[in-house]
Amino acid sequence: MSTASTTNANATATTATSTTSKAHTALAEVDQIGAFKRTASSFRRSITADGSGPDGLKAEAGRYHLYGSAACPWNHRTLIVRALKGLEGVVGYTNSNPVWQRTSTTDNHRGWVFSDKVEHPFADSPAEDNRHDDKCDSDPFNGAKSIRDLYLLSDPKYAGKFTVPVLWDTKTKTVVNNESSEICRMLNSEFNAFAKYPEIDLYPAKLRDEINSVNEWVYDKINDGVYKAGFAQRQGAYTVAVNNLFEALERVEGILAKSRFLVGDRVTEADVRLVTTLFRFDPVYTIYFKCSKKQLREFPNLYNYCRDMYQLHGVGATVNETHIKNHYYCSHPTLNPYRIVPETFPQDWNLPHNRALLSAKGPLRASSDE
Repeated sequence: MSTASTTNANATATTATSTTSKAHTALAEVDQIGAFKRTASSFRRSITADGSGPDGLKAEAGRYHLYGSAACPWNHRTLIVRALKGLEGVVGYTNSNPVWQRTSTTDNHRGWVFSDKVEHPFADSPAEDNRHDDKCDSDPFNGAKSIRDLYLLSDPKYAGKFTVPVLWDTKTKTVVNNESSEICRMLNSEFNAFAKYPEIDLYPAKLRDEINSVNEWVYDKINDGVYKAGFAQRQGAYTVAVNNLFEALERVEGILAKSRFLVGDRVTEADVRLVTTLFRFDPVYTIYFKCSKKQLREFPNLYNYCRDMYQLHGVGATVNETHIKNHYYCSHPTLNPYRIVPETFPQDWNLPHNRALLSAKGPLRASSDE
């Protein structure tokens, strides 16, 4: 789940007390007062349209590949941008199993694996324990069994979190980048020569200051805020995080009462970054992360905004609530040792939303137009 604030990822990330010298997950990144502190992403090379950037990586159709999980909100950002730009045939994608499993026989690390078998030690029957999921893929290029394998193939000395998304260079067999915000910007601007919808710009120059400003507080208080609440190990740290979260949600609710999207009447990366958290809010964060002061459907503007975003071309196909719920409720034994997946309120994101009435330009391009 790689992410950091886009404006200055390295400067704002705080080093947690747990060491990054061995394989670990975000669950271990808690400071002395029990507050969750996410560390920064490690692979930060850039692809440019003509290869003129400092890393010399040129945008090419078929060369680069995304590895990730539909369950992960950070990875989900990249899939939405890929869909909005029409890059599905240009940058491939491999979807891992949503449930974290053992990635090595030499330690106890659990993470993203390429397997369609659902591992569930508390299944009610052998049939349930051997369920298969046809939305999971195998690695088409390297035969890797896990995301961890990809990191070690790229850098055998790497020791740290094995997060998604991973943007992979099939030519050099290395990780290009594992920071979702940077991958999104590369997909938005550097692959236009191959994009089906090159006219869509999610980070237009004239709106960048405003987008950056919104991203800063949305990331801190909402995107990462749910994790600060859910992974907190002290009451005080949890209380601060959950109160900041709901203050920020009320702020967004007010913005969306007057504006179709976060920054005016057009979709930008600010919307992409926000909505992946919102899609997971009621089925996961209100229950699992104790973000229960209000449910998303109690925010009428936010809830209709999610429907609006879902119905943009290609976005709905990136949302997999089954993977989302299976990942969170089955991947963290310390938080949910028996892996009980709760029944949740059914969400129909295809219902009418009337958000286009707030925009003079009307819908971007709805899935029904395809």
